[in-house]
Amino acid sequence: MSPPRAADLPEHVDVLIIGAGLSGIGTACYLQREHPLKSYALLEARGATGGTWDLFHYPGIRSDSDLHTFGYEFKPWTDRKSIAGADAILAYLRETAAEYGIDRQIRLHHRVHGAAWSSTDALWVVDVERTDTGERMKLSCRWLFCASGYYRYDQGFTPRFEGTERFRGPIVHPQHWPQGLDYQGKRVVIIGSGATAVTMVPAMAGAAAHVTMLQRTPTYIVPIPSEDPLAKLLRKLLPKAWAHALMRRKNIAMQRFIWRFCQRYPRLARRLIRWENTRQLPKGYPVDKHFNPPYDPWAQRLCVVPDSDLFKAISSGRASVVTEHIETFTEKGVQLKSGQELEADLIVTATGLNLQALGGIALSVDGAPVHLADRVAFKGMMLSGVPNFSLALGYTNASWTLKVGLLCEHFCRLLAYMDAHGYSICTPELGNPAMPTRPLLDFAAGYVQRSIDTLPRQGDRAPWVMSMDYQEDTRLLRDDAVTDPDLRFSSHVQTATSATPDVTVAG
Repeated sequence: MSPPRAADLPEHVDVLIIGAGLSGIGTACYLQREHPLKSYALLEARGATGGTWDLFHYPGIRSDSDLHTFGYEFKPWTDRKSIAGADAILAYLRETAAEYGIDRQIRLHHRVHGAAWSSTDALWVVDVERTDTGERMKLSCRWLFCASGYYRYDQGFTPRFEGTERFRGPIVHPQHWPQGLDYQGKRVVIIGSGATAVTMVPAMAGAAAHVTMLQRTPTYIVPIPSEDPLAKLLRKLLPKAWAHALMRRKNIAMQRFIWRFCQRYPRLARRLIRWENTRQLPKGYPVDKHFNPPYDPWAQRLCVVPDSDLFKAISSGRASVVTEHIETFTEKGVQLKSGQELEADLIVTATGLNLQALGGIALSVDGAPVHLADRVAFKGMMLSGVPNFSLALGYTNASWTLKVGLLCEHFCRLLAYMDAHGYSICTPELGNPAMPTRPLLDFAAGYVQRSIDTLPRQGDRAPWVMSMDYQEDTRLLRDDAVTDPDLRFSSHVQTATSATPDVTVAG
Protein backbone atom coordinates (compact mmCIF):
# COMPACT_ATOMS: atom_id res chain seq x y z
CA MET A 1 0.00 0.00 0.00
CA SER A 2 1.40 3.39 -0.95
CA PRO A 3 1.81 5.97 1.81
CA PRO A 4 -0.86 8.68 2.02
CA ARG A 5 -0.22 11.83 0.02
CA ALA A 6 0.38 15.05 1.92
CA ALA A 7 -2.85 16.43 0.44
CA ASP A 8 -4.80 13.55 2.03
CA LEU A 9 -3.48 14.23 5.53
CA PRO A 10 -5.40 16.56 7.85
CA GLU A 11 -3.93 19.95 8.61
CA HIS A 12 -1.88 19.77 11.80
CA VAL A 13 -1.21 22.29 14.58
CA ASP A 14 0.54 21.87 17.90
CA VAL A 15 -2.37 23.23 19.94
CA LEU A 16 -5.98 23.49 18.84
CA ILE A 17 -8.10 25.84 20.97
CA ILE A 18 -11.87 25.48 20.82
CA GLY A 19 -13.77 28.70 21.41
CA ALA A 20 -12.89 32.32 20.64
CA GLY A 21 -14.45 33.95 23.67
CA LEU A 22 -12.87 35.31 26.82
CA SER A 23 -11.12 32.02 27.72
CA GLY A 24 -10.03 31.07 24.21
CA ILE A 25 -8.51 34.44 23.35
CA GLY A 26 -6.74 34.50 26.71
CA THR A 27 -5.38 30.99 26.21
CA ALA A 28 -3.99 31.93 22.80
CA CYS A 29 -2.29 35.02 24.25
CA TYR A 30 -0.53 33.00 26.93
CA LEU A 31 0.45 30.28 24.46
CA GLN A 32 1.80 32.72 21.89
CA ARG A 33 3.79 34.61 24.52
CA GLU A 34 5.33 31.56 26.18
CA HIS A 35 5.67 29.30 23.11
CA PRO A 36 6.05 31.54 20.06
CA LEU A 37 7.28 28.67 17.88
CA LYS A 38 4.27 26.44 18.45
CA SER A 39 1.55 26.44 15.83
CA TYR A 40 -2.03 26.89 16.96
CA ALA A 41 -5.52 27.77 15.79
CA LEU A 42 -8.77 28.86 17.44
CA LEU A 43 -12.00 27.32 16.17
CA GLU A 44 -15.21 29.25 16.78
CA ALA A 45 -18.58 27.74 15.85
CA ARG A 46 -20.33 31.07 15.60
CA GLY A 47 -19.70 33.80 13.05
CA ALA A 48 -18.11 36.26 15.50
CA THR A 49 -15.61 36.34 18.33
CA GLY A 50 -16.43 37.27 21.90
CA GLY A 51 -18.43 34.28 23.12
CA THR A 52 -21.00 35.29 25.74
CA TRP A 53 -20.47 38.98 25.10
CA ASP A 54 -21.38 38.69 21.44
CA LEU A 55 -24.16 36.13 21.90
CA PHE A 56 -26.40 37.95 24.38
CA HIS A 57 -28.25 41.11 23.35
CA TYR A 58 -30.85 41.56 26.07
CA PRO A 59 -31.27 45.03 27.62
CA GLY A 60 -28.58 46.02 30.10
CA ILE A 61 -26.30 43.02 29.63
CA ARG A 62 -23.13 43.47 31.68
CA SER A 63 -20.61 41.61 33.79
CA ASP A 64 -21.38 40.98 37.44
CA SER A 65 -17.64 40.89 38.21
CA ASP A 66 -15.25 43.82 38.15
CA LEU A 67 -13.20 43.99 34.98
CA HIS A 68 -9.89 44.39 36.80
CA THR A 69 -10.24 40.71 37.73
CA PHE A 70 -12.63 39.57 34.99
CA GLY A 71 -10.26 41.02 32.40
CA TYR A 72 -6.81 39.67 31.66
CA GLU A 73 -3.85 40.10 33.98
CA PHE A 74 -1.64 41.09 31.04
CA LYS A 75 -4.09 43.56 29.47
CA PRO A 76 -5.02 46.58 31.63
CA TRP A 77 -8.68 47.50 31.92
CA THR A 78 -8.81 51.26 31.38
CA ASP A 79 -12.54 51.94 31.03
CA ARG A 80 -13.91 54.20 33.77
CA LYS A 81 -16.51 51.61 34.77
CA SER A 82 -15.30 48.59 36.71
CA ILE A 83 -18.69 46.90 36.25
CA ALA A 84 -19.03 47.23 32.50
CA GLY A 85 -21.56 46.54 29.80
CA ALA A 86 -21.24 43.94 27.05
CA ASP A 87 -20.20 46.48 24.39
CA ALA A 88 -17.19 47.61 26.43
CA ILE A 89 -16.20 44.02 27.28
CA LEU A 90 -16.53 42.91 23.65
CA ALA A 91 -14.41 45.83 22.47
CA TYR A 92 -11.78 44.92 25.07
CA LEU A 93 -11.68 41.27 23.92
CA ARG A 94 -11.41 42.13 20.24
CA GLU A 95 -8.79 44.79 20.93
CA THR A 96 -6.77 42.17 22.81
CA ALA A 97 -7.09 39.68 19.94
CA ALA A 98 -5.97 42.31 17.41
CA GLU A 99 -3.15 43.67 19.57
CA TYR A 100 -1.61 40.22 20.06
CA GLY A 101 -2.34 39.00 16.53
CA ILE A 102 -4.71 36.33 17.81
CA ASP A 103 -7.43 37.36 15.37
CA ARG A 104 -5.33 36.03 12.49
CA GLN A 105 -5.49 32.52 13.99
CA ILE A 106 -9.26 32.46 14.56
CA ARG A 107 -11.43 30.43 12.21
CA LEU A 108 -15.09 31.39 12.44
CA HIS A 109 -17.97 29.07 11.53
CA HIS A 110 -15.93 26.03 12.60
CA ARG A 111 -17.92 23.74 14.88
CA VAL A 112 -16.14 20.79 16.49
CA HIS A 113 -18.29 17.65 16.66
CA GLY A 114 -15.78 15.15 17.96
CA ALA A 115 -12.13 14.43 18.67
CA ALA A 116 -10.36 11.06 18.66
CA TRP A 117 -7.04 10.48 20.40
CA SER A 118 -4.47 8.03 19.04
CA SER A 119 -1.75 6.91 21.46
CA THR A 120 0.21 5.41 18.60
CA ASP A 121 0.49 8.77 16.84
CA ALA A 122 0.22 10.89 20.00
CA LEU A 123 -2.30 13.25 18.46
CA TRP A 124 -5.94 14.18 18.29
CA VAL A 125 -7.90 13.98 15.05
CA VAL A 126 -10.70 16.50 15.24
CA ASP A 127 -13.96 16.35 13.28
CA VAL A 128 -14.98 19.87 12.22
CA GLU A 129 -17.98 21.25 10.38
CA ARG A 130 -18.01 24.55 8.49
CA THR A 131 -21.33 25.91 9.72
CA ASP A 132 -21.57 28.42 6.87
CA THR A 133 -21.10 25.85 4.08
CA GLY A 134 -21.82 22.46 5.68
CA GLU A 135 -18.37 21.20 4.65
CA ARG A 136 -16.78 18.58 6.96
CA MET A 137 -13.04 18.39 7.53
CA LYS A 138 -10.41 16.89 9.77
CA LEU A 139 -7.71 18.67 11.75
CA SER A 140 -5.03 17.08 13.88
CA CYS A 141 -3.23 18.47 16.90
CA ARG A 142 -0.83 17.40 19.59
CA TRP A 143 -2.87 19.15 22.31
CA LEU A 144 -6.57 19.94 22.45
CA PHE A 145 -7.61 22.87 24.67
CA CYS A 146 -11.35 23.31 25.21
CA ALA A 147 -12.27 26.92 26.01
CA SER A 148 -15.91 26.67 24.98
CA GLY A 149 -17.43 27.54 28.36
CA TYR A 150 -19.99 25.42 30.14
CA TYR A 151 -23.41 26.26 28.71
CA ARG A 152 -25.29 25.67 25.47
CA TYR A 153 -25.09 28.59 23.10
CA ASP A 154 -28.06 27.51 21.00
CA GLN A 155 -30.62 26.94 23.74
CA GLY A 156 -31.40 28.58 27.09
CA PHE A 157 -33.37 26.87 29.85
CA THR A 158 -37.11 27.47 30.16
CA PRO A 159 -39.15 25.26 32.50
CA ARG A 160 -42.54 24.06 31.35
CA PHE A 161 -45.30 26.48 32.29
CA GLU A 162 -48.95 25.65 31.91
CA GLY A 163 -50.91 27.68 29.39
CA THR A 164 -48.07 29.38 27.52
CA GLU A 165 -49.97 28.92 24.27
CA ARG A 166 -52.81 31.04 25.66
CA PHE A 167 -50.75 34.18 26.23
CA ARG A 168 -51.42 36.70 23.47
CA GLY A 169 -48.09 38.53 23.68
CA PRO A 170 -44.50 37.47 22.99
CA ILE A 171 -42.63 35.16 25.37
CA VAL A 172 -38.88 35.71 25.07
CA HIS A 173 -35.82 34.05 26.61
CA PRO A 174 -32.91 36.50 27.14
CA GLN A 175 -30.52 34.16 25.33
CA HIS A 176 -32.61 34.60 22.18
CA TRP A 177 -33.52 38.27 22.40
CA PRO A 178 -35.09 39.43 19.12
CA GLN A 179 -33.43 42.37 17.44
CA GLY A 180 -35.57 45.48 17.65
CA LEU A 181 -38.07 44.09 20.16
CA ASP A 182 -40.23 47.05 21.23
CA TYR A 183 -41.22 47.22 24.89
CA GLN A 184 -41.78 50.99 25.02
CA GLY A 185 -44.77 51.72 27.22
CA LYS A 186 -45.56 48.04 27.75
CA ARG A 187 -46.14 45.99 30.86
CA VAL A 188 -43.29 43.51 31.25
CA VAL A 189 -43.09 40.47 33.52
CA ILE A 190 -39.60 39.01 33.94
CA ILE A 191 -39.63 35.50 35.40
CA GLY A 192 -36.46 34.83 37.39
CA SER A 193 -34.30 36.25 40.15
CA GLY A 194 -30.73 35.64 39.01
CA ALA A 195 -28.12 37.93 37.48
CA THR A 196 -29.96 38.22 34.17
CA ALA A 197 -33.27 39.21 35.76
CA VAL A 198 -31.77 41.79 38.13
CA THR A 199 -29.90 43.30 35.17
CA MET A 200 -32.93 43.50 32.90
CA VAL A 201 -35.39 44.99 35.39
CA PRO A 202 -33.71 48.43 35.77
CA ALA A 203 -32.56 48.44 32.12
CA MET A 204 -36.14 48.02 30.87
CA ALA A 205 -37.89 50.05 33.57
CA GLY A 206 -36.98 53.37 31.98
CA ALA A 207 -38.92 52.66 28.80
CA ALA A 208 -41.57 50.13 29.85
CA ALA A 209 -44.84 51.13 31.48
CA HIS A 210 -43.92 48.86 34.39
CA VAL A 211 -41.58 45.92 34.97
CA THR A 212 -42.36 43.13 37.42
CA MET A 213 -39.69 40.65 38.52
CA LEU A 214 -41.60 37.46 39.30
CA GLN A 215 -39.49 35.13 41.37
CA ARG A 216 -40.13 31.79 42.99
CA THR A 217 -37.17 32.12 45.37
CA PRO A 218 -35.29 35.31 46.35
CA THR A 219 -31.62 35.87 45.64
CA TYR A 220 -28.97 37.69 47.64
CA ILE A 221 -28.52 41.08 45.94
CA VAL A 222 -25.72 43.49 46.83
CA PRO A 223 -25.24 47.03 45.48
CA ILE A 224 -21.77 48.16 44.38
CA PRO A 225 -20.53 51.28 42.58
CA SER A 226 -19.99 50.81 38.85
CA GLU A 227 -16.97 53.13 39.01
CA ASP A 228 -14.20 52.53 41.53
CA PRO A 229 -12.82 55.84 42.85
CA LEU A 230 -9.51 54.18 43.76
CA ALA A 231 -9.05 53.03 40.16
CA LYS A 232 -9.68 56.57 38.96
CA LEU A 233 -7.07 57.94 41.38
CA LEU A 234 -4.45 55.29 40.56
CA ARG A 235 -4.80 55.91 36.82
CA LYS A 236 -3.97 59.58 37.43
CA LEU A 237 -0.90 58.79 39.53
CA LEU A 238 0.55 55.64 37.98
CA PRO A 239 1.18 53.99 34.59
CA LYS A 240 -1.81 51.98 33.34
CA ALA A 241 -0.16 48.60 33.95
CA TRP A 242 0.72 49.48 37.56
CA ALA A 243 -2.74 50.85 38.30
CA HIS A 244 -4.34 47.73 36.80
CA ALA A 245 -2.09 45.41 38.83
CA LEU A 246 -2.86 47.19 42.10
CA MET A 247 -6.62 47.25 41.45
CA ARG A 248 -6.52 43.60 40.52
CA ARG A 249 -4.75 42.68 43.77
CA LYS A 250 -7.16 44.77 45.82
CA ASN A 251 -10.23 43.25 44.19
CA ILE A 252 -8.91 39.69 44.42
CA ALA A 253 -8.41 40.22 48.15
CA MET A 254 -11.90 41.68 48.53
CA GLN A 255 -13.57 38.85 46.60
CA ARG A 256 -11.73 36.26 48.65
CA PHE A 257 -12.52 38.01 51.95
CA ILE A 258 -16.23 38.31 51.17
CA TRP A 259 -16.54 34.68 50.10
CA ARG A 260 -14.66 33.35 53.14
CA PHE A 261 -16.60 35.65 55.46
CA CYS A 262 -19.90 34.34 54.07
CA GLN A 263 -18.70 30.75 54.46
CA ARG A 264 -17.53 31.25 58.02
CA TYR A 265 -20.23 33.59 59.31
CA PRO A 266 -23.33 32.93 57.19
CA ARG A 267 -25.79 34.33 59.75
CA LEU A 268 -23.89 37.58 60.13
CA ALA A 269 -23.45 37.84 56.37
CA ARG A 270 -27.19 37.36 55.89
CA ARG A 271 -27.95 40.10 58.43
CA LEU A 272 -25.53 42.52 56.80
CA ILE A 273 -26.99 41.96 53.35
CA ARG A 274 -30.52 42.33 54.71
CA TRP A 275 -29.52 45.59 56.45
CA GLU A 276 -28.13 46.96 53.20
CA ASN A 277 -31.24 45.91 51.25
CA THR A 278 -33.47 47.56 53.86
CA ARG A 279 -31.42 50.75 53.64
CA GLN A 280 -31.77 50.82 49.84
CA LEU A 281 -35.54 50.28 49.72
CA PRO A 282 -38.51 52.44 50.81
CA LYS A 283 -39.49 52.40 54.47
CA GLY A 284 -41.81 49.51 55.25
CA TYR A 285 -40.85 47.52 52.12
CA PRO A 286 -41.29 43.74 52.72
CA VAL A 287 -37.58 42.91 52.53
CA ASP A 288 -37.99 39.57 54.30
CA LYS A 289 -40.43 38.39 51.66
CA HIS A 290 -38.60 39.47 48.51
CA PHE A 291 -34.91 39.60 49.51
CA ASN A 292 -34.47 36.83 52.07
CA PRO A 293 -33.27 33.61 50.39
CA PRO A 294 -33.75 30.28 52.21
CA TYR A 295 -30.07 29.35 51.70
CA ASP A 296 -26.84 30.81 53.06
CA PRO A 297 -24.91 33.52 51.19
CA TRP A 298 -22.71 32.07 48.45
CA ALA A 299 -24.52 28.72 48.38
CA GLN A 300 -25.45 30.35 45.09
CA ARG A 301 -23.67 33.27 43.45
CA LEU A 302 -24.37 36.70 44.91
CA CYS A 303 -26.00 39.10 42.45
CA VAL A 304 -24.50 42.56 42.27
CA VAL A 305 -26.39 45.64 41.11
CA PRO A 306 -24.17 48.55 40.01
CA ASP A 307 -25.06 51.91 41.51
CA SER A 308 -28.09 50.30 43.22
CA ASP A 309 -29.98 50.45 39.90
CA LEU A 310 -32.44 47.68 40.81
CA PHE A 311 -33.30 49.25 44.15
CA LYS A 312 -33.71 52.66 42.52
CA ALA A 313 -36.12 51.23 39.95
CA ILE A 314 -38.20 49.62 42.71
CA SER A 315 -38.14 52.76 44.86
CA SER A 316 -39.32 54.90 41.94
CA GLY A 317 -42.35 52.68 41.37
CA ARG A 318 -41.23 51.80 37.83
CA ALA A 319 -40.49 48.22 38.89
CA SER A 320 -41.74 45.77 41.49
CA VAL A 321 -40.95 42.32 42.84
CA VAL A 322 -43.46 39.52 43.30
CA THR A 323 -42.43 36.34 45.13
CA GLU A 324 -44.90 33.61 44.21
CA HIS A 325 -45.38 30.37 42.31
CA ILE A 326 -46.91 30.35 38.84
CA GLU A 327 -50.18 28.50 38.39
CA THR A 328 -50.65 29.09 34.66
CA PHE A 329 -50.21 31.56 31.87
CA THR A 330 -53.39 33.30 30.77
CA GLU A 331 -54.42 35.37 27.77
CA LYS A 332 -53.52 38.52 29.69
CA GLY A 333 -50.42 37.41 31.60
CA VAL A 334 -49.58 35.10 34.48
CA GLN A 335 -51.90 33.71 37.15
CA LEU A 336 -50.22 32.91 40.46
CA LYS A 337 -51.09 30.13 42.88
CA SER A 338 -52.43 32.76 45.26
CA GLY A 339 -55.04 33.61 42.63
CA GLN A 340 -53.47 36.95 41.71
CA GLU A 341 -53.05 37.66 37.99
CA LEU A 342 -50.12 39.69 36.71
CA GLU A 343 -51.14 41.34 33.45
CA ALA A 344 -48.42 41.69 30.85
CA ASP A 345 -47.81 42.67 27.24
CA LEU A 346 -44.42 40.90 27.20
CA ILE A 347 -43.11 37.99 29.30
CA VAL A 348 -39.40 37.35 29.63
CA THR A 349 -38.27 33.93 30.88
CA ALA A 350 -34.96 34.75 32.58
CA THR A 351 -34.93 31.21 33.90
CA GLY A 352 -31.32 30.24 33.34
CA LEU A 353 -28.91 28.30 31.20
CA ASN A 354 -28.49 24.76 29.98
CA LEU A 355 -25.08 23.38 30.87
CA GLN A 356 -23.14 21.61 28.16
CA ALA A 357 -19.71 20.31 29.02
CA LEU A 358 -17.01 20.74 26.38
CA GLY A 359 -19.47 22.36 24.00
CA GLY A 360 -21.06 18.98 23.35
CA ILE A 361 -17.89 17.55 21.78
CA ALA A 362 -17.68 13.75 21.76
CA LEU A 363 -14.23 12.55 22.84
CA SER A 364 -12.69 9.12 22.37
CA VAL A 365 -9.33 7.68 23.44
CA ASP A 366 -7.91 4.88 21.29
CA GLY A 367 -11.40 4.06 20.03
CA ALA A 368 -13.12 4.05 23.44
CA PRO A 369 -15.71 6.79 24.06
CA VAL A 370 -14.99 9.15 26.95
CA HIS A 371 -17.94 9.36 29.35
CA LEU A 372 -17.39 12.60 31.22
CA ALA A 373 -19.31 11.51 34.31
CA ASP A 374 -16.75 8.70 34.78
CA ARG A 375 -13.77 11.07 34.71
CA VAL A 376 -12.19 13.05 37.53
CA ALA A 377 -10.77 16.53 37.04
CA PHE A 378 -7.01 16.89 37.61
CA LYS A 379 -6.01 20.33 38.97
CA GLY A 380 -9.31 21.56 37.58
CA MET A 381 -7.86 21.57 34.05
CA MET A 382 -7.41 17.99 32.77
CA LEU A 383 -9.40 14.74 32.91
CA SER A 384 -8.33 11.35 34.23
CA GLY A 385 -7.36 8.95 31.48
CA VAL A 386 -7.57 11.57 28.72
CA PRO A 387 -4.13 12.41 27.24
CA ASN A 388 -3.04 15.84 26.02
CA PHE A 389 -6.36 17.46 26.78
CA SER A 390 -7.08 20.56 28.82
CA LEU A 391 -10.17 22.62 29.54
CA ALA A 392 -10.87 26.07 30.93
CA LEU A 393 -13.27 26.28 33.85
CA GLY A 394 -13.27 29.43 35.95
CA TYR A 395 -14.48 30.30 39.41
CA THR A 396 -18.11 30.30 40.48
CA ASN A 397 -17.36 32.34 43.61
CA ALA A 398 -15.14 35.01 42.04
CA SER A 399 -14.21 36.32 38.60
CA TRP A 400 -14.16 33.49 36.06
CA THR A 401 -10.95 34.70 34.43
CA LEU A 402 -8.86 34.60 37.59
CA LYS A 403 -8.71 30.82 37.47
CA VAL A 404 -8.52 30.59 33.70
CA GLY A 405 -5.41 32.77 33.75
CA LEU A 406 -3.71 30.47 36.25
CA LEU A 407 -4.71 27.41 34.22
CA CYS A 408 -3.19 28.95 31.09
CA GLU A 409 0.07 29.69 32.90
CA HIS A 410 0.25 26.12 34.17
CA PHE A 411 -0.60 24.74 30.73
CA CYS A 412 2.28 26.68 29.18
CA ARG A 413 4.67 25.48 31.90
CA LEU A 414 3.52 21.92 31.26
CA LEU A 415 4.28 22.23 27.55
CA ALA A 416 7.73 23.63 28.34
CA TYR A 417 8.46 20.70 30.68
CA MET A 418 7.43 18.16 28.05
CA ASP A 419 9.57 19.85 25.38
CA ALA A 420 12.58 19.94 27.70
CA HIS A 421 12.31 16.22 28.48
CA GLY A 422 11.27 14.95 25.06
CA TYR A 423 7.78 13.83 26.09
CA SER A 424 4.87 13.87 23.69
CA ILE A 425 2.10 12.41 25.86
CA CYS A 426 0.80 13.58 29.22
CA THR A 427 -2.05 11.75 30.97
CA PRO A 428 -3.52 12.18 34.46
CA GLU A 429 -4.15 8.78 36.03
CA LEU A 430 -5.86 8.12 39.35
CA GLY A 431 -3.26 6.70 41.70
CA ASN A 432 -6.12 5.36 43.85
CA PRO A 433 -9.06 4.33 41.65
CA ALA A 434 -11.13 3.85 44.83
CA MET A 435 -10.73 7.50 45.86
CA PRO A 436 -14.12 8.94 46.90
CA THR A 437 -15.50 11.48 44.43
CA ARG A 438 -18.12 14.20 44.53
CA PRO A 439 -19.71 16.60 42.02
CA LEU A 440 -17.31 18.84 40.14
CA LEU A 441 -19.10 22.04 41.16
CA ASP A 442 -20.16 22.44 44.77
CA PHE A 443 -22.79 24.98 43.83
CA ALA A 444 -26.53 25.01 44.48
CA ALA A 445 -27.56 27.06 41.44
CA GLY A 446 -30.37 25.42 39.49
CA TYR A 447 -28.51 25.41 36.17
CA VAL A 448 -25.68 23.46 37.84
CA GLN A 449 -27.89 21.00 39.70
CA ARG A 450 -29.92 20.15 36.58
CA SER A 451 -26.82 18.89 34.78
CA ILE A 452 -24.42 17.92 37.54
CA ASP A 453 -24.60 14.20 36.69
CA THR A 454 -23.33 14.83 33.14
CA LEU A 455 -20.15 16.59 34.29
CA PRO A 456 -16.81 15.13 35.39
CA ARG A 457 -16.29 14.72 39.12
CA GLN A 458 -13.68 15.81 41.62
CA GLY A 459 -11.86 13.85 44.29
CA ASP A 460 -11.32 14.37 48.01
CA ARG A 461 -7.66 15.40 47.85
CA ALA A 462 -5.26 17.46 45.75
CA PRO A 463 -4.61 17.47 42.83
CA TRP A 464 -8.07 16.04 42.15
CA VAL A 465 -9.97 18.80 43.96
CA MET A 466 -11.73 21.58 42.02
CA SER A 467 -10.39 24.45 44.09
CA MET A 468 -12.36 27.71 44.30
CA ASP A 469 -9.66 29.60 46.19
CA TYR A 470 -7.33 31.89 44.24
CA GLN A 471 -4.49 31.71 46.76
CA GLU A 472 -4.58 27.91 46.86
CA ASP A 473 -4.62 27.78 43.07
CA THR A 474 -1.74 30.25 42.85
CA ARG A 475 0.38 27.87 44.92
CA LEU A 476 -0.75 24.82 42.95
CA LEU A 477 -0.75 26.17 39.41
CA ARG A 478 1.83 28.96 39.46
CA ASP A 479 4.34 28.05 42.18
CA ASP A 480 4.36 24.24 42.44
CA ALA A 481 6.01 21.87 39.96
CA VAL A 482 4.01 20.73 36.95
CA THR A 483 4.95 17.12 37.70
CA ASP A 484 2.86 14.97 40.01
CA PRO A 485 2.79 11.27 41.00
CA ASP A 486 -0.59 10.98 39.27
CA LEU A 487 0.60 12.57 36.01
CA ARG A 488 2.17 10.20 33.49
CA PHE A 489 4.57 11.38 30.79
CA SER A 490 5.76 9.31 27.85
CA SER A 491 7.10 9.52 24.32
CA HIS A 492 5.19 7.83 21.51
CA VAL A 493 8.40 7.68 19.44
CA GLN A 494 10.16 5.66 22.13
CA THR A 495 7.13 3.41 22.55
CA ALA A 496 6.84 2.77 18.84
CA THR A 497 10.51 2.02 18.22
CA SER A 498 11.77 0.33 21.35
CA ALA A 499 8.68 -0.55 23.37
CA THR A 500 9.90 1.66 26.19
CA PRO A 501 7.21 1.68 28.88
CA ASP A 502 5.39 4.84 29.95
CA VAL A 503 7.40 6.93 32.37
CA THR A 504 5.76 8.23 35.51
CA VAL A 505 7.44 11.35 36.81
CA ALA A 506 6.95 12.35 40.44
CA GLY A 507 7.17 15.98 41.49
